[in-house]
Amino acid sequence: RVTQCVCEFTTFCRHPLQRNPTMGDEEIRKQIEKLQWEDAAKEEHRFWDSQPVPKMTEQVDSEGPLEPTEKQVRKEPLRLPEGFEWVDLTLDDDEEMTSAYELLRDNYVEDDDAMFRFNYSKEFLRWAAMPPGWRKDWHLGVRAQKTGKLLGFITAVPATVRVFDKSMKMVEINFLCVHKKLRAKRLAPVLIMEITRRVNLTGVFQAVYTVGSVVPRPVSGARYYHRTINARKLVDVGFTGLGPRMTMQRFEKLYRVADKPCLDGVRQMKEADVPAAYKLVSEYLKNFSLVHEMTQDEFAHLLLSRKDVVYSYVVEEEGAVKAVISFYAISSTVIGSAKHSHVHAAYSFYHAPGPYGIRKIIDCAVTLAKNEGFDVLNALTIMEQDADLLTDLKFGAGDGNLNYYLYNWQCPVIPSNKLGLVLT
Repeated sequence: RVTQCVCEFTTFCRHPLQRNPTMGDEEIRKQIEKLQWEDAAKEEHRFWDSQPVPKMTEQVDSEGPLEPTEKQVRKEPLRLPEGFEWVDLTLDDDEEMTSAYELLRDNYVEDDDAMFRFNYSKEFLRWAAMPPGWRKDWHLGVRAQKTGKLLGFITAVPATVRVFDKSMKMVEINFLCVHKKLRAKRLAPVLIMEITRRVNLTGVFQAVYTVGSVVPRPVSGARYYHRTINARKLVDVGFTGLGPRMTMQRFEKLYRVADKPCLDGVRQMKEADVPAAYKLVSEYLKNFSLVHEMTQDEFAHLLLSRKDVVYSYVVEEEGAVKAVISFYAISSTVIGSAKHSHVHAAYSFYHAPGPYGIRKIIDCAVTLAKNEGFDVLNALTIMEQDADLLTDLKFGAGDGNLNYYLYNWQCPVIPSNKLGLVLT
């Protein structure tokens, strides 16, 4: 099923809502993916063709900016349609956070059949949008002048990103959302251009973002795989289904998860573990070509456990931290179910497999997610998490890709197994 973002653009949709396709759908999925690329290459991309991104049909062999970084930047905000005004949201203020939370809850991302809709918690939004170095003027909203109601939203957060061998200051773009009743107003392009202007004023001219659909032009792409944990619930809500001749009893047995991690010495990461864990993860990420080069403070912010937001563990052996395991949490509202209100999903985050190998690390993550009460663990086919490994661990292939994009930076295509960046 093709994911849709309930706003004017499908851009900056971080986590496509997907369900496990039935057995035998792989060839159909490949054909759909091929057609999506072909259609995107044929279509006119009125907005994106005006931006510093490669064209769909362009072959890129070199690296560098597409637009000069030394340029005149407009000082005044872009004009909005009559009746709307810009607002810088104070996300540590409960009232303003509630307005952003409600806009995203009701208008952000749902699946094509309107069965699931993301429901980011307020704590998650603060965690994702307020890392070290965050700026209030990069939490950008559009309000109705008469009512004060928040109708549009986008965020940028600072990051040092390495592309192949080049490290540069960028922003990560997230949470682009426009109220579903205002799609005809074309507020999404204006939000993108205004956040770009604000970022440019600080001397930053590149960005990284992900999109569930194909627009000009992906630098890479990966696919979500799903490890069923609460089998009966996922069948009840339609997230997955029983194949031919499969009974619920057999299905639950097939996806039964161990109570204890496969590695000894697994425990929750503590603040005292941060220096050692940071070093392990940083060294591991040197193997990849698109990477967030985190400072230790950024690492601590992103990975120290916060209930219902992020969960991190270390593997300790003889008093030393040998490996790191982490995942973050996003719930989805189940629409129209009398039995279940939410699906609680864990998303594979940053790991450092150490001497144990990535297979055992992901296997441990499944058990840890189950013990924290999650219904499913999702993982992208990035880093060493390839399709064969995930399939061997009883992950099922999702039905769509997550595409990675760079703004104002061109480079050759990066294979998914060289992606070392996870955008929350």
